[in-house]
Amino acid sequence: MLRLFDVIDEANIPWLMAAAERLHTAFGAQLIDLVPSYTTLMLHYDGLQLSEAQASERVLQALKGLQPLAINDSGRRHELPVWYHPSVGPDLEALAQRAGCTVEQVVDRHCSRDYPVFTLGFTPGFGYMGLVDPSIAAPRLATPRQRVPQGSVGIAERQTAVYPLVSPGGWNLIGRCPLALFDRERDGYSLLKPGDRVRFVSVDHAEFLRLGGDDASMEPNP
Repeated sequence: MLRLFDVIDEANIPWLMAAAERLHTAFGAQLIDLVPSYTTLMLHYDGLQLSEAQASERVLQALKGLQPLAINDSGRRHELPVWYHPSVGPDLEALAQRAGCTVEQVVDRHCSRDYPVFTLGFTPGFGYMGLVDPSIAAPRLATPRQRVPQGSVGIAERQTAVYPLVSPGGWNLIGRCPLALFDRERDGYSLLKPGDRVRFVSVDHAEFLRLGGDDASMEPNP
């Protein structure tokens, strides 16, 4: 586990992506997996071909003189449509009340910036993104829901994400995205990758359905 930073920050990502590129090159066929996260890179190499000392030396050489990638070189930019509505975002109104603003203002703030994808985890294709406007940050639910529908868009603290599959979850749900973020037929399976950037775009109910969204309602309580 290679720790490059101690604090979560969007500015970490260009450095982490640059380090990942260099390590891919340095380890070549001996590399099994490389997983970027908020502040670290998990490096999984073939221990039958490289000793720990050899691997450490490769890491040191690869990271000498490291410079961050340009923002546009660190990944793709995605626009994800979202239908923001209490029937599919049962925590939307409570989050607005908590923030002391209207539902429309919550939506505007959520759609106001590009979010870098820090890492993937929890379920296949689940991209942890941030950081949301502090005014709409909210703690996870005290009791997670047993079933969160696919495509649900949520906020937890200053992170935001889209649930790519039906699963349990404790994030504050504010809307639903009609796009498939995880697809076994897609190269790499996940639409999102670490280093990508995401901009959420508000769409109306008709457009949500046209894009293939499921508008089945949810109960307001977990």
